[in-house]
Amino acid sequence: MTQVKTRYGQPDVQDSLKRRLPLVSGLMGLAALYLLAQLVTFQYQPTAVTNYYNRLATFNYVSQARVTAGRGVIYDREGQPLANNTFDYEIGMSPNLITDITRVAPVLADALSLRELEIKTVYDAAVANNLPWVSLAKPVSPTVAERIRELKNSDQNLLGITVDSQARRLYPQGTLGAQVLGFVAGDAVRDLSLRGYNGIEGYYENELAGGVRDETFSRIPFELPEDRNLDDRGSDLVLTIDRDVQFLIESELQRAVTETGATGGTIIVMDPRTGDILGMTSYPSFDPNTVYAVNDPNLLRNPAISDAYEPGSVMKLVTMAAGLEKGVILPTDTYVDNGVIEVGGVMIPNSDRAARGVVDMTQIIVQSLNVGATNISLKLGPSNFYEMIDLFGFGRSTGVDLEGEAIGTVLTPYDADWSESNLATNSFGQGISVTPLQMVTAVSAIANDGLMMQPHIVQQVIDGNEVYPSVPSALGRPISAETANIVTEMMVQAVEQNLTEAQLPGYRVAGKSGTAEIPTPLGYERDASIASFIGFLPADAPQVIIFVKLDRPNGYWGSLVAAPVFRRIAERLVILMELPSDNIRQALAAEGGNLNNAWSR
Repeated sequence: MTQVKTRYGQPDVQDSLKRRLPLVSGLMGLAALYLLAQLVTFQYQPTAVTNYYNRLATFNYVSQARVTAGRGVIYDREGQPLANNTFDYEIGMSPNLITDITRVAPVLADALSLRELEIKTVYDAAVANNLPWVSLAKPVSPTVAERIRELKNSDQNLLGITVDSQARRLYPQGTLGAQVLGFVAGDAVRDLSLRGYNGIEGYYENELAGGVRDETFSRIPFELPEDRNLDDRGSDLVLTIDRDVQFLIESELQRAVTETGATGGTIIVMDPRTGDILGMTSYPSFDPNTVYAVNDPNLLRNPAISDAYEPGSVMKLVTMAAGLEKGVILPTDTYVDNGVIEVGGVMIPNSDRAARGVVDMTQIIVQSLNVGATNISLKLGPSNFYEMIDLFGFGRSTGVDLEGEAIGTVLTPYDADWSESNLATNSFGQGISVTPLQMVTAVSAIANDGLMMQPHIVQQVIDGNEVYPSVPSALGRPISAETANIVTEMMVQAVEQNLTEAQLPGYRVAGKSGTAEIPTPLGYERDASIASFIGFLPADAPQVIIFVKLDRPNGYWGSLVAAPVFRRIAERLVILMELPSDNIRQALAAEGGNLNNAWSR
């Protein structure tokens, strides 16, 4: 083709533009179509767009958090609150809404007990970093929070000051019942603000915890919070614990530890007929209101259910009951006590190394004879003995409704470490470990005509308008009523003939002391013991069983250091529980009265 040229020999410019115009037009059309498509897509994503611009609009002015509704309240059996809810408060500032910090700082400094310079420094830093909100003080008391609110209402200069609240568990009785109640703290695993640990708070977490939801919190001072739904609040619990009984045993345990120099101890009070735990305490303890200040995590445990110990001579009650139940002995049987007996190559002496000559079965309990208990275990043999140990609940959980229960240690002939000497030592409570609650539960079967009730701590669960009462349940019947009555009378004789420190004028008391050596990896500690006493009353119609344990006390023997604590508690309990003396009770019974359920608290 011949190229058209101008008179200077160059191509015609207009002709070149005409040839390129279709290409340019096409590119512009594609660009227009792309923009149109983006517009259509933008219009049909309203949720994403709204969320995007909401995030921009509320950046640093709002925060989101997973929160729970209020936890249920925990009451004692008389309706006294042991755990409820309160709030911690945080005071903050929105610098953009502060018009004159020189007027605001003095007012806040006085209300928050801060220096004006501190407040101005926080304000200046927030302005310099373009922060829309900063914290000034947390936590502050409800009184201070209310003071700040009043100041805001009366002073327009405080418009930019915020008062935020956060739920906190409150234990109004302080340390009372701390190990039974447990505590509430944060739960980072589930991203929740609060959850319960140990004791009631841990075991009944699902019932106590309120519903979980995501909430948005505004930092804008004049923005009103949304109303919260209260329908998902946790259930309330009414315990079997009696606040007066709990206070009594905690006071007596503290006194006993102080007077005897013990390193620790436990007291449990229970109704053997129902398994209701009326009081439970151990020393040392903690304050659940300041749980974050506890440096030793062992203090947060409940030794009454979590720590196993060798019970010593209290176990002779179980051995005696087992021998009578299996028919290998009769109450009138006798044996010759030489002060020592050899079993499996191990010499087993009485605690005082003295021989008693001819003694009957009752004197094994009255004089707490190791040789006598060993004789019974040998007559039972391993099969019968450990069958009865199992029936009395040792080596397994009681099922109490508290978090953290241990099961103790029971070696049997099936275990490689067991030897024949274990049969002997287990009969008087050495070489076997139990928890205090297991011991109380086992002896309660003797007090309750052979029926062993499951211990429990919650009396009612209240969910809104619905009330769910607990129903007492039996763990089993390890012995007959006849066997229980025989052993009970032996325990009465032990108190009347030998354990004078446990006697209570006007009442027949059934009891037994225990003094156990403390095992270590290298043998038993020298000059150290676990001193204990367990007893119930009235002996012919028991309504309360009391267990006292002291760790490493001066005085060593359970009959000397634990029995007096039992008596002091029993003296107060018969008044608190309105238990008439045996004479009055028998006189009323003769007239047709029934006082077996006299205590209605």
